Amino acid sequence: MCITLLEEVNEQVKNGNFVALSIITKACGSSPRGEGTMMGVLRDGTVIGTIGGGAVEDEIIKSSIEAIETQRSGRYEYSLNEANKELNMVCGGNIEVYIKVLMPKRKLLIVGGGHIALPLHFIANVLGYDIVVFEDREEYCNWERFKLADELLLGDIKENLKKYPINNQCSIVIITRGHFHDYEALKTVIDTEANYIGMIGSKVKVKKTIYKLLDEGFNKDLLNKVYAPIGIELGGERPEDIALSIMAEISLVINNGKLAHKKIL
Repeated sequence: MCITLLEEVNEQVKNGNFVALSIITKACGSSPRGEGTMMGVLRDGTVIGTIGGGAVEDEIIKSSIEAIETQRSGRYEYSLNEANKELNMVCGGNIEVYIKVLMPKRKLLIVGGGHIALPLHFIANVLGYDIVVFEDREEYCNWERFKLADELLLGDIKENLKKYPINNQCSIVIITRGHFHDYEALKTVIDTEANYIGMIGSKVKVKKTIYKLLDEGFNKDLLNKVYAPIGIELGGERPEDIALSIMAEISLVINNGKLAHKKIL
């Protein structure tokens, strides 16, 4: 039972979902379940397994959702007696539950393995991202080049993007070697759950791509979520400068940040 529950919890996290794993760490007196009993709860209240059912489980589910919202793990105590009016239980026990918030790891999908991709993958690694590189040229998609990548997908970029499980923990940077490949990549990922989609290019090139997709029937609101030309204007023309501006923009977007200095004077 525990192995199956943990496997399902792990699968949910891999798919980009936050899960609160509740574990009974102490059970005194009469309680629904014993120490070591586990239950998983998703942000929407979906439950994996059970910790005993009834009113106490409902309270643990509420605590789990709150823990996910605040992204803070912690220990909780529940008294199962008449004195606890909220639970309205008379079995006379007490339980302690540790709720561990399991957070999916952020992924950076780098579409194109050229000169900007290299420093980009170094910076993303420092920030704790899993890094996936999509390329159709072997000389730009190998482990010697991308030493810190987690996945290298060599082959047809469009087809590999179609097959990849893109969820809300994925940020996508489109920096291929040409306008056509950028267009094909954007068209493939535009309707995914990615938390960020950015595409490189001049304002003229970007405008042509966006209008082309509008002519093909893509929704304006959908296209409006694309960050293009990509990156914050930090200055600098080197690949390293551009890579930094891209990661800064991604951090700003997914963390709901502000473009503001903190200097006092």
